[in-house]
Amino acid sequence: MKTKLSLLASTVLLVMGCQSTKPETTLSTNNETPVVKTPAKPKNQQVTTLADIEQDMAEVNDVWQRIRNGMQLDIADKALINQYRQWYIDNPRHLEIISQRAEPFLYFILEEVEKRNLPTELALLPIIESSFNVTAYSHMHASGIWQLTLPTATTFKVKNNWWYDGRRDVRASTIAALDLLEYLYNKMDHNWIYAIAAYNSGEGRVFNAIKRNKLKGKPTNFWKLHLPKETAHYVPQLLALADAVKNASEYGINLNPIDNQPKIAIVDIGSQLDLKLAAEMANISVDELKALNPGLLRWATPPNGPHFLTIPFESKSAFNQKLAALSPDSRMNWLRYKIKPGDSLSVIARNYNTPISMIRSSNGIKGNNIIAGKYLIIPVAATDSEIANLASEQTLTKSTHKKSSQTANIYIVKSGDNLWDIARSNDVSVKQLTKWNKLNQKQLLKIGQKLVIYPNEFINYDSLSANVINYKVKSGDSLARIAARYNVSVNELVQWNSLNKNNYLQPGQMLKLLVSKT
Repeated sequence: MKTKLSLLASTVLLVMGCQSTKPETTLSTNNETPVVKTPAKPKNQQVTTLADIEQDMAEVNDVWQRIRNGMQLDIADKALINQYRQWYIDNPRHLEIISQRAEPFLYFILEEVEKRNLPTELALLPIIESSFNVTAYSHMHASGIWQLTLPTATTFKVKNNWWYDGRRDVRASTIAALDLLEYLYNKMDHNWIYAIAAYNSGEGRVFNAIKRNKLKGKPTNFWKLHLPKETAHYVPQLLALADAVKNASEYGINLNPIDNQPKIAIVDIGSQLDLKLAAEMANISVDELKALNPGLLRWATPPNGPHFLTIPFESKSAFNQKLAALSPDSRMNWLRYKIKPGDSLSVIARNYNTPISMIRSSNGIKGNNIIAGKYLIIPVAATDSEIANLASEQTLTKSTHKKSSQTANIYIVKSGDNLWDIARSNDVSVKQLTKWNKLNQKQLLKIGQKLVIYPNEFINYDSLSANVINYKVKSGDSLARIAARYNVSVNELVQWNSLNKNNYLQPGQMLKLLVSKT
């Protein structure tokens, strides 16, 4: 190895004396925002520095390093960039947690980015958009890690129906988001800063801001545009994040290492498949399968596609063998149901959590007429109703709200108090506090104000609009660590799962968590 490097280093000295490889800098048509292009290496050209040789020869074992290697955007010295960079430095735990969430999907996303020769900074956008929460849902009705709205999803051919929300499917949403970014890049004069801003606020707002500045004779680079506050902060936050990732060790940020190899395999299953059967074929639990396929909302894949299923990469070979051997009539579980007097298709469909259209198509029914005593074939979940309710979008079943038999505690508001802190310190929810005290969540508290708190009262989670997450305990997990990751309290974890705080968690143990949809 030393001999090889010495010979190459000698070549470097000769080459460096006769050529320059500075990046070419061009200006966009508005002559304001520079676009830096790294020149492609001509054929048979030698690399120009020893560092380049060592980097080219070194095998990249970490996805984060691949991202660093492909970064193309300049980090300007701007106050907002510095502010966000400092926030990442002051809160290193934030990126550490997010990097753990990103682990199953980041390799796949980076592969898609690199296929298109795009800046690898774009692979970091899900951190800004959703903190890599696959079920994230915003007040603007955007969903998934890329936070696509329904109109955007529809424009870029992402399906959304009773069975499936492609905005939460990592494969479908990643392809759509990158299609959108490429479209914006081409529309925005091949300027990535404009394109990223437009991803946040829409191309119209960015175009109009540029037009206003041109009419007034003002500079039209991003930093001089009058844009919505969220967009004005969005680009600096991404650039600061890119710098934090690039210099993580220098800033004391611990990114969860992600091996530079596939974590997931996306398999074309051809047609509809029951999820319990699919999980058995992949040798994982239904909960694990749902975690990898958050776009699936029911107990089976969509009957009309897309027919892609995400499974652990190590399961791919065995899964494909079992899939090839699977007979068509064993893909779904069917129930033979005898129609009772007074039955209707809508009632039967609701009872079996199946669309009326599925019952019609399975039985050759065109209208709504059914006859008592006849039989219907109904597609149902492979086990019991519990599987049918694993849909990520569904909330907990309605339950009767029982008043606690305990005497209410009285809390007196102090200076600096807010509903969130009071709820956390008393192990209750803000929703409970506002309900018990007939408050508005935006209402300001007054010093000396008395609040009623019912300790350990049964929570009506149906009113909280929460997602049910089934979490599989990993080696090294603790209640405190899991609670911090999902922004819930340890007491809530204990209550939801009937745990004892003093008992240790066991790897493989399943926990139920209730996480706000927003």
